[in-house]
Amino acid sequence: MELHRLRYFRAVAEEGNLTRAAELLGVRTTSLSQQIIALEREVGTALFERTPAGMAATAAGRELLPHARRVLDAAEEAARAVGPRAARARPPRIAVVPGAPPGAAPLLRPGAELSDLPAARQPDLVRAGELDAGLVVLPADVRGLDCAVVGDAPLGVLVAADHPLAGRDAVHWGDLDGQDLLWFDRGLAPGYHDAVLAECAAAGRRPRRVRSGAARRGLFTADLVHGGAVVALRPRWDARGGLVWLPLASGAPRLRHALVWDPASPAAERIRDLARTLEREAAPEEGEAGPPGRRRTPRA
Repeated sequence: MELHRLRYFRAVAEEGNLTRAAELLGVRTTSLSQQIIALEREVGTALFERTPAGMAATAAGRELLPHARRVLDAAEEAARAVGPRAARARPPRIAVVPGAPPGAAPLLRPGAELSDLPAARQPDLVRAGELDAGLVVLPADVRGLDCAVVGDAPLGVLVAADHPLAGRDAVHWGDLDGQDLLWFDRGLAPGYHDAVLAECAAAGRRPRRVRSGAARRGLFTADLVHGGAVVALRPRWDARGGLVWLPLASGAPRLRHALVWDPASPAAERIRDLARTLEREAAPEEGEAGPPGRRRTPRA
């Protein structure tokens, strides 16, 4: 039984209302509801009765509550006793979103335990203390967390080398009429997914069809090379493996990455230092392809 689920359960039981508990925890209501459902599946019984007035604990929920309080109190006491010392002793736990700037992971890896997680999952895990930081793509739900933008690059049009647009110096939105858009599954980063499609619509770009493709760099190459009339919106550094990147002549959406962390975490100061390093060195200069691990010279 995971501590963060017990913490969520306690908040709902004490508040009697899902929305108020979500605000208290700094998470989305949908995320909180999903975690409560997962806990109910784990224990094999309903813990709440969902009523128009709110969330009322069932008999099982009322029986679980004092146990949950004792476990959480003991965990919090243990964290207070050794937290600062333990946090200094172990490497920070950092999640990296697929498609992050190519220099980010090499900069983080020497001093951190890295995992690869979708942006949508990271903030809740940081709030729950299961991660010390997350490298996410904006916009994202980062309420209650410190957030440092560490990368900001324009999106351009990525096409196969034999695509009719591949010989252009730049493309206009109207050049994309009749093309499918290769995009990623919304559940990976809902805020960024919706924001870019909204910018496309505002520019008058309505794809013939939006195809769901891989978010990870390299895995979408085959979809473009063999996909026919299809384009992707990607940063310049993804132009590899027979692909050509074309800048948009105007109104290019931006890809913004940020490092997020809990300001109350014992590891917060180390994460701030890492954020400054990433901001200075991780992202390629605008217009550079930036191979993985390449470090650029900081500007004076």
